[in-house]
Amino acid sequence: MASERDARRRACVDKTDAELDALAARGVRMGGNAFSEVLLVKGELNEAELAGGQPLEGADGKALRASLAALGYRPEDWEWLLTADAAGAPLDPAVFREAVCALDPATLVCCDEAAAGAVREAYADDLADLPSLEEAMLVPGYVVRVRGLRALNLGGFEAALGDARQKQLMWARLKQIPPLGEPY
Repeated sequence: MASERDARRRACVDKTDAELDALAARGVRMGGNAFSEVLLVKGELNEAELAGGQPLEGADGKALRASLAALGYRPEDWEWLLTADAAGAPLDPAVFREAVCALDPATLVCCDEAAAGAVREAYADDLADLPSLEEAMLVPGYVVRVRGLRALNLGGFEAALGDARQKQLMWARLKQIPPLGEPY
């Protein structure tokens, strides 16, 4: 016989499943493990992704996974969200916020400028309250706190992979995410 605790846990899982299914039915493209520590947000798709390939399965995804693993995050500790729906139209800011809320990450990583733009639009009021212009604009490299989660703009992660100096810069930005279990 299931305990009351198990029943509550099952109800939470069922609620989240229903929310994610409803978002997917509205064209939201996301994957990975809900309730993961890190949500990778991507707006600029590469050729393979535009042709229907799984997001973040190319060189960018491999580099991000290796970087996150080096910071102590296990593969099950991240998930992804695209800023455009299945038809290629940008997600409405309210739908974007709803997706982030349903996925419930601790850290939001913007992989490119299009992703940062979606975050800026979805959380404009919150970002405007931050103490510096660089934080409010999600300038690459700044870790900011928005609605209880950390946000970081990598500023063109995939584009930087071909340049050794840019890769070092991206690694420096990623290292600003506190290791798993450490407070922001």
